[in-house]
Amino acid sequence: MSNSSTFQEIGAWLDQYDSFALLSHVRPDGDAIGSQIALGFALEAAGKKVRLINEDGLPDNLTFMAGSDRIETPPSAPIDVDVVIALDTATKPRLGDNVLAAVGHCERWINIDHHKSNPGYGNLNHIDDTSPATGQILYNLINALDLPMPDETRDAIYVAVSTDTGSFQYSGTTVATYEMAADLTRKGLDVGKINSLTYDNHPMRRVELMRALLNTLEVQPDGRLAHWELTWDTVTRLEVKPEDSEGLIDIIRAIQGVIVAVFFEELHDGKIRVSMRSKDRRIDACKVCMEFGGGGHALAAGIRMPGPLSDAKAKVLAVIEREMASL
Repeated sequence: MSNSSTFQEIGAWLDQYDSFALLSHVRPDGDAIGSQIALGFALEAAGKKVRLINEDGLPDNLTFMAGSDRIETPPSAPIDVDVVIALDTATKPRLGDNVLAAVGHCERWINIDHHKSNPGYGNLNHIDDTSPATGQILYNLINALDLPMPDETRDAIYVAVSTDTGSFQYSGTTVATYEMAADLTRKGLDVGKINSLTYDNHPMRRVELMRALLNTLEVQPDGRLAHWELTWDTVTRLEVKPEDSEGLIDIIRAIQGVIVAVFFEELHDGKIRVSMRSKDRRIDACKVCMEFGGGGHALAAGIRMPGPLSDAKAKVLAVIEREMASL
């Protein structure tokens, strides 16, 4: 299993086979859903049969995306497709148990991702950790293979890349990213409309969630480490949905002097979800998270670890402080 399958090698499979299941990770974000829609509609326009499957289905905040109604939760019976394509998913278990059961007997796997911790679990793997989003990899793939780019694909690529780059703000954003956005706009993308639907369209409960989180905010005395927490009690009280917290960590990441921001979240099963952001490459968020079985990118990574919340916090913060001691 190589991590460096070429677009042409992937293209040979896309050409040779007829039916595809496109998957993305649990608690999907804009890059996950956007990648599924982008490649799915391109393949469908090329005459292929496509299913877009996600363990948790479509989050409310992405229902505005054209083609998003095609996202389905995994069927209980195994499905029969020629090829499974995992998108934006760093490890196979992150696809979810029900998804893995549904595609369990499919033998051909393509794995396309931009997380450096991805071990390459497909038969064909294209892992490019220099890409700021999986959506940008797919834009390059679609162009390299001369696949069709229907409007759904065009718009989904933009949402995928915009959301994973903090609206083109993060350091992974490249010249190629802006050139891609310009090309999509040239192809008819309505930038103002898409950005408004993506960023100016939140439910009131997200603001209530932000207020609750700010009440738990702690900043270390030297001002370099900030963290907040979300308890399961708060989730149930405010009827919070997983997508409501998307991007909120950027509020504490943006504090002047903060180098590392951490979001601790208690899940329904007692596990703790940890989201970590670093503003200094000398503090590698992926490296820290991998100590606890997580992973991601150097400046943005995550963990799912055993609770209780107080234990998880103590362990993770201790490792971050150890890493920061060398700065």
